[in-house]
Amino acid sequence: MTPAPSKQREMDQEAQSSQSSEAAAKAVLLEECEEQFGLLQKLQNEIILTDTEANDDQSNEAVNRLIAVTSELEQWQEMEPKLLTTSPEVLLAVGKEELQRLNNQLKMVLSCSQAKLDAQKKILKREQTWQAEKKEALNAVCEKITRLQLENEKSEHSVLQDMKRKINNLKDYHSSLMEMLSDMLAEHFPLPDPQGNGTKKKRAAAYDAEMNLISLSEIIERLTNKTLETPHDPYVITDDTFWPPYTEMLLRNGIATRHPEDCNKIRLENFFGI
Repeated sequence: MTPAPSKQREMDQEAQSSQSSEAAAKAVLLEECEEQFGLLQKLQNEIILTDTEANDDQSNEAVNRLIAVTSELEQWQEMEPKLLTTSPEVLLAVGKEELQRLNNQLKMVLSCSQAKLDAQKKILKREQTWQAEKKEALNAVCEKITRLQLENEKSEHSVLQDMKRKINNLKDYHSSLMEMLSDMLAEHFPLPDPQGNGTKKKRAAAYDAEMNLISLSEIIERLTNKTLETPHDPYVITDDTFWPPYTEMLLRNGIATRHPEDCNKIRLENFFGI
């Protein structure tokens, strides 16, 4: 139990002696600095005194002083600096103080750097979060665009197929209507029969006409095709192949109309403003 207090006293004595040695080293160093400072002041006073005494031939003296100062500067540059003191205690005390000051400065730099690093880490984390959100949004938009493109392609394909189906149905319906119309006209509006009732002269005339006559269905088809193919000139010439009773029937029932200047031309009535 007794060695501890004695050891503590030894440590205190060492600290006191270290502090006293540091104080003595500082005092010695200050004395040497004051001596050097006094020497510098003395030299400066001599230079000032020399400048005030120079009256004649100032230009030559200025050149001489410049040469002297230049040579002295070269000597000082070639000269290695010497320590003010070579005392180990003084150098140790000054070195410890300088190291302590440098250590404190480095701690302050480290603290500032750490604070800046933490701030940069927060900024980096925030930017990474923002980037992840934007990337997620971009992926969602790209997926939606791809889905819409596929839907649009399917929709266009389905619309095209539907239009083709409707056109085919319309063509089939048109063909059936034309067949029904042709059958109905052939049944109710046949060409004149040379073997039918009437005098021999009439039957012979009808037979001769039948050789070149066209049916009512063909007459209507010619009128329709002419109207669709050349709407600017829809008139058809009524030649010998047109049986006059059928032509007259079309005119009287408002299905066809004559040319205003040529009675041998007829056209289909303009039902739809063609």
